[in-house]
Amino acid sequence: MNDDDPVLDDPVGQSLGGRHARLARRLGRAATYHADVATFSAVPTAPDAADWADLAALLGPGAFADMFNCPAAPPPDWEPVFSLEGRQMIWPGGGRPDRPDSEPGTGVVELGADSVPEMLDLVARTRPGPFWPRTRELGTYLGVRVDGTLVAMAGERLRPPGWTEISAVCTADEARGQGHAARLVSALAARAVARGERPFLHVAETNTGAIALYERLGFKTRGQVTFRGFRTP
Repeated sequence: MNDDDPVLDDPVGQSLGGRHARLARRLGRAATYHADVATFSAVPTAPDAADWADLAALLGPGAFADMFNCPAAPPPDWEPVFSLEGRQMIWPGGGRPDRPDSEPGTGVVELGADSVPEMLDLVARTRPGPFWPRTRELGTYLGVRVDGTLVAMAGERLRPPGWTEISAVCTADEARGQGHAARLVSALAARAVARGERPFLHVAETNTGAIALYERLGFKTRGQVTFRGFRTP
């Protein structure tokens, strides 16, 4: 297993140029998702002025550019919006996670297009990270329902070759402490492994509870990342 797979250094660009090409907008060597899918954008590893100009033209004036963990700095007239320290964690391979979604009574269900209003409501209340009306088209999303109400969910986001990112892990306040997040992450990881892929995820460095959970589930830190967002001129 190659933990230093270079596609993980540019998961947004690798996804936009591969399995998410159908969800991409491109101009020259710059790419971004359709705005109602995700705000992530990508430029080449060593971008030049033309690449930044193409991305600015693609997004439009005064638009938000979520550069994820892109190490290259945009031109000085791009306004910084945020910077957040985090880490990238990967499934070490060599085994398969438990498959709790196959156990009766867990309440784990696959979320389809008809669940989007509930998903958006849960995200608005729990704020796990960016999530838009078409985000679920990035991959499979699973949820937990209690008495018919969606109280927890997680899903697949970035898809660089050979890997599946687990994201949007969230639980409503009234349903915390019941193991929903662990069941959902384990279920998604098991599905990825069954396809011959390896799960990975990103987490803010300040989210120590989530880091501890992912470590208990078997994930290990591959490296530190800095998430950055900018506004185009």
